[in-house]
Amino acid sequence: MQDIDSLPQVMGDDGQFHAQDEAVDLSGTTLEAWVALGFFWMLGATVFYQFFTRYVLNDSAAWTEEVARYLLIGVVFIGACIGVAKNNHIQVDFFYKFMPPKMARGMALLVDLMRVVFLASFAVLTLMMMSKLRDARMTVVDLPMNLVYAVCAIGFVAMTWRALQVALFHIRRGYSVLERPTSSMDDA
Repeated sequence: MQDIDSLPQVMGDDGQFHAQDEAVDLSGTTLEAWVALGFFWMLGATVFYQFFTRYVLNDSAAWTEEVARYLLIGVVFIGACIGVAKNNHIQVDFFYKFMPPKMARGMALLVDLMRVVFLASFAVLTLMMMSKLRDARMTVVDLPMNLVYAVCAIGFVAMTWRALQVALFHIRRGYSVLERPTSSMDDA
């Protein structure tokens, strides 16, 4: 338990509230995070335009709902790479407390391998689906649906690459977050 005097002081001697934000460091932001942010801002602009045309001009733009849906798909599939890279997906580490260390290590390696195979399989399946649906068009906007599926495929490929990096990191480090829940990808 921390001593109250060791905590940051926000009240000055003058009785006023004093707080300073930490400097923002974006140097560790990955490429996929910037791309997901781009999709997010395009989504926000599209939804704002939809709101404006519907409620201010009383003449809703028909294309905005469809485009917003596809941009949301982009945010999800590209943004999921961030979670894979940081290795902060949902996981159950309860049973690892009771396993012998060698068994826990083997299970953690199996989880890493299964994640890579799962994501790579979905990348391949998405590419196969794209080849079968090459003539499909969007409903309102006259563009090929493969644009949307390509974003999904790129997301799966990037997630596979990041999962492979995480697995190799776990192998080099000698343990994963499953085995030591208090650790993170930043621990080296």
